[in-house]
Amino acid sequence: MDQIRFILDGELIQLDALDPTRTLLQYLREDLRRVGSKEGCAEGDCGACTVVIAELVGEGLKYSAVNACILFLPTLDGKTLFTVESLKAEDGGLHPVQQSMVDHHGSQCGFCTPGFIMSMFALYQNESSPTRAEIDDALSGNLCRCTGYRAIVDACVHMYDYPEVRHDEQLLIDQMRDLQRGAGISVQLEQARYFAPASIAEMAQLYQENPNAQILAGGTDVGLWVTKQLRELPFLIYLGNVAELKQLQVDRDGIQIGAAVTLSDAFAEIAKLYPEFSEMFRRFASMPVRNAGTLVGNLANGSPIGDSMPALIAVGASVCLRRGDTQREMALEDLYLDYMKNALQTGEFIESVRIPPRDENVLLRCYKLCKRFDQDISAVCAGIALQLDGNEVREIRIALGGMAAIPKRAAQTEALLRGNKWDETTVISAMQKLSEDFAPMSDMRASAKYRARATANLLYRFYLETRPLQALDPGAVNVFAVSG
Repeated sequence: MDQIRFILDGELIQLDALDPTRTLLQYLREDLRRVGSKEGCAEGDCGACTVVIAELVGEGLKYSAVNACILFLPTLDGKTLFTVESLKAEDGGLHPVQQSMVDHHGSQCGFCTPGFIMSMFALYQNESSPTRAEIDDALSGNLCRCTGYRAIVDACVHMYDYPEVRHDEQLLIDQMRDLQRGAGISVQLEQARYFAPASIAEMAQLYQENPNAQILAGGTDVGLWVTKQLRELPFLIYLGNVAELKQLQVDRDGIQIGAAVTLSDAFAEIAKLYPEFSEMFRRFASMPVRNAGTLVGNLANGSPIGDSMPALIAVGASVCLRRGDTQREMALEDLYLDYMKNALQTGEFIESVRIPPRDENVLLRCYKLCKRFDQDISAVCAGIALQLDGNEVREIRIALGGMAAIPKRAAQTEALLRGNKWDETTVISAMQKLSEDFAPMSDMRASAKYRARATANLLYRFYLETRPLQALDPGAVNVFAVSG
């Protein structure tokens, strides 16, 4: 049986005989008595448990704030962990992020404070002069019921005013290099049935032979199965050690994103090619969730309210599938068959997602409707891509989430628009046609009537933003009264 090895406060931690679904937060509080990290929600929403993970990337380190409450302990192997207790200086002094919180009155009851401190610490390590937007993003995964956030934002702005404090990065890099297992070396916890294969071939064979195993990437969804549903996961296959699945390739054929690439890294690269997606990516969960979760994991989950699918379906993304040595590729929209059902064969998994190169003639938008700006699940998410030939619709792709049991294209509406003029009359007809493509349900996020009407109006908004430069027809119908 292998050991799980990581660095904490400059010391090597070695663990064996552990339950692979034991969370990092449980280990910190119950085993190490590091009770600075708090449990608030146990689902990655409140940020009270936030810690920082450092990983080797090239010749340097990458620091990421993550939620300890849904991070399985074995996934720390080969990394460095920082908790709020790690920030204390040898003389007992406070770190600049802590001192700034004190001086700017950023803490009241104090329950959420350690989580905020760690999100600030990750920002401090990664940025020397963050913008207000970057500060807001860094704090997007932390909730506070006392301060109203202004004082905490002020603390972020001024944490660079203090004498700089940095740990010995080169020493840490050397320590972490000693922990790297090298090519072809896998991690196996036999009693607990946890496997971390080191190559794509080993991964494919292992899953083909054990198709009932649960594939684990970021754990931002799987972690909730354990903390909220109390499910037992007797066989886990972790993707984080497979170098091929951590690759993100950009070339003239577009972007290919491996199954172990985080949402943060994937979104950053996609936004360079498709900047229209930037706001949706920023509003996708929180920074700690994006730092841990993977794009392919989100696609594989197949939730009808997953935000990444409508955007990627709109631009014609495809998924690369693998079963043993056999590989195939299919359009992303064809992956989804019914609610939480997909077209994967037994023992087959998503190896990567392929996003096509940008067509400069495509007019593109992505819209997300929800009750809060940050960290909220969509009532409706829409991705729309349009190609015009003069004033005529050559091609259009309308992909919607929250409107059906799966992320789905509006096939009948697209057919109505294709070949017709891109004008007020055609678009109003298309808005009404949407009711034939979708029969949305009512739930806690929105009523069916709201979803139908909002989606129709999003299509009209898209028309307003992309129509030829001409005045609107003054006799046009009040489209905002059009109901699905």
